Amino acid sequence: MKPYQHTQRGPRIVILMVVLAVFGAVVGSLFNPVLFVTVPILLVTAWLFSSLTIAIADGELRWHFGPGLIRKKVSVDEIASAKVVRTYALEGWGIHLSRFGWLYNIAGFNAVAITLKNGKHFALGTDEPDHLAEQILSAPKS
Repeated sequence: MKPYQHTQRGPRIVILMVVLAVFGAVVGSLFNPVLFVTVPILLVTAWLFSSLTIAIADGELRWHFGPGLIRKKVSVDEIASAKVVRTYALEGWGIHLSRFGWLYNIAGFNAVAITLKNGKHFALGTDEPDHLAEQILSAPKS
């Protein structure tokens, strides 16, 4: 089986963080210099969460945000199920707990909910949920 890899970009997160950084710089220069502290934090956040890459290779499902400093993996042997789901706006983007367990999402509301054989579960946001779920379920087990 050919390895799977797909990167989804998150332009809205980047734009939002940059706009907030500019706002923090302007307000900080005019009213409160303490707000300058927010500028590098927001810019680093934009860099870290600029994309989400999901890959299936060498018997593992792997995913990472942006440059790869935030990364996770799980053996495909541990996966019991993978199904296409839709997240709510309140479940948002980034990394946080959701009704599907931990949610890793960069944009949009499509995701694949994954349940492991040990009962743990999480979801990966993606702009190609049907293809990702199919790839996870058909990945060769070791």
